[in-house]
Amino acid sequence: MALGLQGSKSLGGFVLLLLLAAIGAVAGASPAPKSSNKTSIGEGEGGSIYDHLRQYGLPIGLLPKGITEYSLDDSSGEFRVFLPQPCRAKFENQVRYDFNVSGTLTFDRIADLSGVSAQELFLWFPVKGIRVDVPSSGLIYFDVGVVDKQFSLSLFESPPDCTALDPFDPSSPSSSSNSPSELKLK
Repeated sequence: MALGLQGSKSLGGFVLLLLLAAIGAVAGASPAPKSSNKTSIGEGEGGSIYDHLRQYGLPIGLLPKGITEYSLDDSSGEFRVFLPQPCRAKFENQVRYDFNVSGTLTFDRIADLSGVSAQELFLWFPVKGIRVDVPSSGLIYFDVGVVDKQFSLSLFESPPDCTALDPFDPSSPSSSSNSPSELKLK
């Protein structure tokens, strides 16, 4: 019986060794993480987010001045930019940028955009995507859900100044101007 117990110990050790070797092989064969170029403005060899916009055939004025940091996954085109505070820029219409703006870059297009809203009359609409028409047409389109808002491409030649939003401003898209406490009866 002593021989059987010793054989079982060595078999258990052998199985443990095989298990550890298999785990090591799986860990070594796991896919490499997606390439990510995460950098702060002015650092790194990848350039600025504005350089990346140009590489994708997009005007650099789609994003405002004041970006503190950005990340870009080169393989998928997914990006995220970080601003010090939500802000508003003026083109033909007002455009609002949140703290974080994200989306997916493809040539002449930003898809799955979040963190950007455009004002039309007195209403704010989330911008879901942006696409450049044939570059010679000089047009760019903002997808605001039910319609595409057309702008001149020349409006986006340089990053706009972005004014910090006042949290108490009733015209801000984040404030509710329809709350019952603000309705006044005559």
